[in-house]
Amino acid sequence: MYAPSRRAFLALASSAYALASHSVQAQAPKGTFGYRDVVQQATALAKQPFDVESAKIPDELSKLTYDSYREIRFRRDKAFWREGGSDFRLLPFHLGFLHNKPVQVYIINHGNAIPIPFTTGLFEYGKVPVPKGLSPALGFAGFAVTTNLNDPKVQDEVISFLGASYFRLIGREHRYGLSARSLALDVGGQGAEEFPFMRALWVEEPSRDTTELVIYALLDSPSVAGAFRYVVRPGRDTHMDVTATIIPRREIERIGIAPLTSMFQAGEGDLGQRTDFRPEIHDSDGLMLQSGSGEWIWRPIRNPKALRISSFGDKNPRGFGLMQRDRDFGSYQDLEARYDARPGYWVQPQGDWGEGRVDLIEIPTNNEAFDNIVACWTPGKPLPVGEAAAFSYRISALSTTWHLHPYAQVQQSFNGSDIEDGVSQGQGTKRFIVDFAGGDLAYYQSEPDRLELVATTTAGAITTKILTFNAPLKGVRAIVDATLPDGQSAELRMFLRARNRTLSETWTATWSVPAGDAAGTQSSKK
Repeated sequence: MYAPSRRAFLALASSAYALASHSVQAQAPKGTFGYRDVVQQATALAKQPFDVESAKIPDELSKLTYDSYREIRFRRDKAFWREGGSDFRLLPFHLGFLHNKPVQVYIINHGNAIPIPFTTGLFEYGKVPVPKGLSPALGFAGFAVTTNLNDPKVQDEVISFLGASYFRLIGREHRYGLSARSLALDVGGQGAEEFPFMRALWVEEPSRDTTELVIYALLDSPSVAGAFRYVVRPGRDTHMDVTATIIPRREIERIGIAPLTSMFQAGEGDLGQRTDFRPEIHDSDGLMLQSGSGEWIWRPIRNPKALRISSFGDKNPRGFGLMQRDRDFGSYQDLEARYDARPGYWVQPQGDWGEGRVDLIEIPTNNEAFDNIVACWTPGKPLPVGEAAAFSYRISALSTTWHLHPYAQVQQSFNGSDIEDGVSQGQGTKRFIVDFAGGDLAYYQSEPDRLELVATTTAGAITTKILTFNAPLKGVRAIVDATLPDGQSAELRMFLRARNRTLSETWTATWSVPAGDAAGTQSSKK
């Protein structure tokens, strides 16, 4: 039933079995490989000291530069699953440059996990000399999967695993933007961040009628071992169901579940952070939350002057994500990056996640090449050392958030200038402008007095509240002036309602007045 290339692959695979990394040698009985086997391997791995030597690659690959690594490309005519009639194709990534952690990649065929042996014949090397003497058990940096995402006749990437525990998925008409991670350790903490990585990836071979892809992963780092199962369903909005089993080797103060990583350099309220003609530069423009109580929250992202961590305490959150809400090309004017086509990622926890918090970490940046935004769920208590903790969730690559709830949504927000007339000894005053649109706001245009702007602050006072209809957006503009004592910070919240009926999500932001400089008020949110 298989073409010669397939038979050659199976022959090479038998020799690669014995050469695979010792950390993934344990095999299930013939024809039964599944998630439980990966969990068993993770459990055994967690009981051993972390093996740093097995996570190294040959010097000639680690010395590759950015430009030379880009010369190496997988040969599409060698893609796996071409002959089986499936809509999916598997394309491994070459090791080298920053991608220096070898990953053993397996295809699960009829329940049997068959390793893919490394061979230079799978790749084109361009101007880079073809390396010699590399072992068939070398492994790969990860892989991409293509499918008929945008056109029934064209293969486009739908998901890739590359770098530590990072992966990216996209839906129809999306461009790659932000990334997801399987796990984050000590991000935003006092010490250096630790990056768990994948030692092995398994992919169930799809049949002709397969519409979803099942992937397993074995994760390792000095502090933790873990097993993951991903079920990918490509489409207009691509969805991935994730099951994670995490086993700490030590007590981890800050462990990030379902972490998302993005880039934000400048937005509509950041005139001083623009570096060229482009009005905005970002992969995501806001953190969206649905709390365990059902409240919908929008926190604009910004590029801060110093590391900033915002925490949203909760119990059993219903959802959170980094979203690219502004889909207008004119907001970015970037024909190459196409920030307007980059998706948002929405995480929906499954089961009981208990008490904890959604953390938003914002890191200063002056270069759009670096991710500086992280969002994740942090459990309220450290996970027990040596014990398996299970988490399940769905992550979706979305173009819009309108379908997630029926309320009006924040379309844009700005910080007005500091209001000098409102500055007195020991305090500062600042104006905040938020545009809401959608939901049921159009219904109230004939009787605007029914609308109420609810605005609160954790410190200082709200001195002015103004509501006016915003005809271009077919929505409402909310204007709030707030005062704050010298040297303090405050959390602002505002939403719209009609009597006791909530009409909008809650916009929230923080701002501060520097100590001894009330007139030089700076806001921490756009």
